[in-house]
Amino acid sequence: MQATGSRDVRWQPILLRAVVALAFGALTIFWLQPSVQVLAWAMAAYLVATAVTLAAARSVPMVIAGVVGLCGVASAVTQSDAGVAASAASGLLVLGATEIVAGLRNRKRNALARDWLISGVIGVGTAALLPFFVNLGAHALLGVAGGGAVLTGVLWVLSGLSLRHDGRPAPAEAVN
Repeated sequence: MQATGSRDVRWQPILLRAVVALAFGALTIFWLQPSVQVLAWAMAAYLVATAVTLAAARSVPMVIAGVVGLCGVASAVTQSDAGVAASAASGLLVLGATEIVAGLRNRKRNALARDWLISGVIGVGTAALLPFFVNLGAHALLGVAGGGAVLTGVLWVLSGLSLRHDGRPAPAEAVN
């Protein structure tokens, strides 16, 4: 992990992850009667796109990004409420647990440690809630996953913009 500094460019993939999460969250809010196919493909797209942004940011080991992406593919393949919930919960649980561990291990060495902890708790919480909403159908599952995505998206927007702002060189002082 690269420490925050004047040449830190991690803000770009972090903001991309935020955009992915917020776009998925917006879809879940505005799609009023999604079918199981919409659920499966939307969840697949969200998890695969998240995996790509994780790999670009190098914020988790590549194997974890791969697991999240495979869980996204599994969501598309299952095409059932229970299958999508299980696949998404698995991916979010693995990612959330990894981020919690990274946050705890790096809390004094990395500017992103606190954000990893928060994002990890949101991911694990979302993963834990999904199985309870299977019987309520695609709309409820998208609502739970979308709620977690919106929270995560807002967190990563703030984090990415903070990294970008903190990474700027200090303005030159005026000489009188």
